[in-house]
Formats: sequence, C-alpha cells, structure tokens
Amino acid sequence: MNPEDNNGDVQEPIITAPPEVRQIIEQVWKLEKSRLDKKSNSHINDDILRIVKEAVR
Repeated sequence: MNPEDNNGDVQEPIITAPPEVRQIIEQVWKLEKSRLDKKSNSHINDDILRIVKEAVR
C-alpha cells in the first residue's frame, strides 16, 4: 500500500470542514509549528482556547 494513497483520506475531514473549523485548525497548526521551531515547552492550552473563542464569535 502506498502511503500517498491515504493522503486524501487524512485531509478529507479538514477539506470538508466548515470555514470556522478550518480556521481553528490552521491557526492551531501555525501556533504549534512556531512552538516547535522555537523548541518551546510552554503550555499551549490558553492559546488554543483563545483561537477557538475568536472563531466562535
């Protein structure tokens, strides 16, 4: 089985999600990427909560 064949299956929930959910996913992904780039071990929960609250408004 080719791992690339599953790529569409993995991204399908993101692609079909409502715009608000896609916004949350993208912002959390960017936040986590920046934390990994900085090798930060700080808590991310407050930042994720802020992102979700902004998207829900």
